[in-house]
Amino acid sequence: MEKEEIKNNTSADQNEDTVKENEKPEENLVEENKQEIEQKTKEEVTEPTPEEKIAELEDKVARTFAEMENQRRRFEKEKEDAFEYGGYSFAKEALNLIDNLDRSKHVLESDDKLKDTEALKKTLDHLDIIKKDLVSIFEKNNIKPIDSLNKKLDPNFHQAMMEIEDDTKEPGTIIQEIQKGFTIKDRLLRPSLVGVSKKVTIKEEKTEENQENTENK
Repeated sequence: MEKEEIKNNTSADQNEDTVKENEKPEENLVEENKQEIEQKTKEEVTEPTPEEKIAELEDKVARTFAEMENQRRRFEKEKEDAFEYGGYSFAKEALNLIDNLDRSKHVLESDDKLKDTEALKKTLDHLDIIKKDLVSIFEKNNIKPIDSLNKKLDPNFHQAMMEIEDDTKEPGTIIQEIQKGFTIKDRLLRPSLVGVSKKVTIKEEKTEENQENTENK
């Protein structure tokens, strides 16, 4: 009997605990209801209206069209550059022909055995004709030589290779052209390699004056 009473008491206690756990204070129920209402309100607020959805779609469409237009313009520019400057690399390589003609002419003119001979004169005349024809072909294709001599040094078209003392010219004036430069339309094909003038130093004059003063002493 005592065992049965203990079991009954234990079952009764467990039932009471279960009831207590299932029973929630009224305040907790009210708080949970508030949270549910707030959550639903937030969801309703964040849900875009049909007008907002339409505006968003219109913005996306406008951006897409703008990007397509930019791509079209880039393509047109690349196509135009390919047409206008497609021969850029070829033209730059072809300038070596003019350089080789000039070098050949210089070598022949420096040969003591050929100096003042009729053969040399005829050869140089032929080289000049070939060079003129090449320059003419280049100019027809908008490849033009850069005018350098007696011009002020322009870093956009000239590259200074040396300075030469010359008081007759303003400093920075091009007085020697080592290699002729060329442009193709509005672009630089290669710069002119030049020598520019600078003021003559007076070290030698001072040295002579010092020597004279020393001798007089």
